[in-house]
Amino acid sequence: MNPILDTPGAIAGPATAAIAVVIPSYRVTRHILGVIAGIGPEVARIYVVDDKCPDASGAFVRANCSDPRVTVLEHAENQGVGGAVMTGYRAAIDDGARVIVKIDGDGQMDAALLPDFVAPILAGEADYTKGNRFFDLEQIRQMPAMRLFGNAVLSLMTKVSSGYWNLFDPTNGYTAIHADAARHLPFDKISRRYFFETDMLFRLNTLGAVVADVPMDAKYGDEVSNLKISKVVTEFALKHVRNLGKRLFYNYYLRNMSLASLELPLGLGLLGFGTVYGLARWIGSAESDVATPAGSVMLAALPVIMGVQLILAFLAYDIASVPTRPLHKKTLFRRVP
Repeated sequence: MNPILDTPGAIAGPATAAIAVVIPSYRVTRHILGVIAGIGPEVARIYVVDDKCPDASGAFVRANCSDPRVTVLEHAENQGVGGAVMTGYRAAIDDGARVIVKIDGDGQMDAALLPDFVAPILAGEADYTKGNRFFDLEQIRQMPAMRLFGNAVLSLMTKVSSGYWNLFDPTNGYTAIHADAARHLPFDKISRRYFFETDMLFRLNTLGAVVADVPMDAKYGDEVSNLKISKVVTEFALKHVRNLGKRLFYNYYLRNMSLASLELPLGLGLLGFGTVYGLARWIGSAESDVATPAGSVMLAALPVIMGVQLILAFLAYDIASVPTRPLHKKTLFRRVP
């Protein structure tokens, strides 16, 4: 007997599907029971992952929660939110889940929105869905100004490094994923700490997974977030550069070659040459107090103009290359019944 597929209340989509929820738990004992209580009957299994919580949240849930869907998993040492979610993913996949939703235990995420995250996946429109608090301009006024600015900066960096130019709100942890996409993720390589959500997008892009935004309202109560946007913007910058380099190599040189594979290095080369040559001629002319010849100006300007055009052409190609065919519908990843 499959412990999830045979659970009453499991949602049936185009094919029989079971929904599991993963709740990473760290210092959320004040809110986690309310979070669990708000999860509807469409969910078959709930995994609470105690990430070596100093408040012993796992034991707290066992002692105070009677929901039969709840399974408590505990880490012997703290692994961060990414490590907790990966543990939950593994357990849900092993138990036969088809869609896995990740909800934080601090009460910031409305469990009533869960069907909105699951629906595009069950409909075969996406492999991974992600909350977006910036959809409603009226609602985002609730967001503190520093957090709003930080999220905007992080979103731009995430678009560039992950290749998902159509997404926003990268630090939003309200997500859902199809199990067939999750099982192909390199669990041991995904970032364990706060870069987890962003690193997930990079990994999903290298798989060619379709990711969709789900509009949601910003919700703030008396909980205290451990994520300081002003600090992580600079901390994340190097990780974004690393992921960008890997993504470009994987997608444009290792797995595939196209005109864009030539446009980027040629554009960067021309831009670099024109800039360096132009600066050198300008400095030389300033020191000698002699006007720069028109030929030298053109020799610097033309490579810069051509380099910028080639880089823009590459960006246009990259933006148009956002995955559109769901990974879990591809023959390669289809499981034999």
